[in-house]
Amino acid sequence: MAQKTALIVYAHQSPSSFNAAARDVAVQALTKQGYKVLVSDLYAMKFKASATAEDIKGDLQNPEHFVYNNEMMVAWKDGRLSDDIAEEQHKVEQADLIIFQYPLYWFTVPAIMKGWIDRVLTQGFAFSMQNMYDNGIFKNKRAMLSFTTGGTESMYRDDSLHGDINVLLWPLQNGVLRFCGFQVLAPQIFWCPAYTPPEGRAAMLDGWRERLGGVLEEKPLSFAPSEYFDLSFQGGFCLRPEVKEKLASEPYGITTAHHLGKPLPPNNQTKPKQN
Repeated sequence: MAQKTALIVYAHQSPSSFNAAARDVAVQALTKQGYKVLVSDLYAMKFKASATAEDIKGDLQNPEHFVYNNEMMVAWKDGRLSDDIAEEQHKVEQADLIIFQYPLYWFTVPAIMKGWIDRVLTQGFAFSMQNMYDNGIFKNKRAMLSFTTGGTESMYRDDSLHGDINVLLWPLQNGVLRFCGFQVLAPQIFWCPAYTPPEGRAAMLDGWRERLGGVLEEKPLSFAPSEYFDLSFQGGFCLRPEVKEKLASEPYGITTAHHLGKPLPPNNQTKPKQN
């Protein structure tokens, strides 16, 4: 059996942080299973967060009106991306599994990790209008979010202060990972480790280690199949009428965002769908 490769995209500045401990557990657990483990320590690398024309070697196609996505696609085809982007894209190409390890900042990833997403997952390399979602370029790869929160689990429910964690996760898990074709695994959420006793933090890490033992056998999260939609400008990329009619009697919407005016399917972005 060919050796599997895992990439950990890591964003925390402190080597004594819980995120660093979670990263180390992942490296150890996956290496023990025979994985080749790559780590992109974004702060240590001083990875550039802003997406600019500096990401392209050579002349621009249209210097009078710089459109990042268009220019990056051409530069990727020509092999003219900056060295740091090309190196990260090579890691992604190798990876069977990508883990994003970070602290939750303002309900999303830190700026340096958002910069990695913006600059590395470029058009052509990570997606195209023909290759997205179910037909995405990375449909044979798996990806997952692993992050810490400042609040307790009870604060991220549909009837609590911060609201439903499933709604919070949708833009990253569907709008980034699944959009690029990844099979998205349930997130690993470390609830409020900063205010958890040492034995509680140790238990969190033990649970993470145990989970990683069978992570590639896990069932991915459930998303709306692309075939449900009329994928044309004429059809507006909307749900096909016959599908909408078929789903009319279902008690829940399809996904967190494709709710169809119904209650959200429970735990749609945190647990695989139960058959």
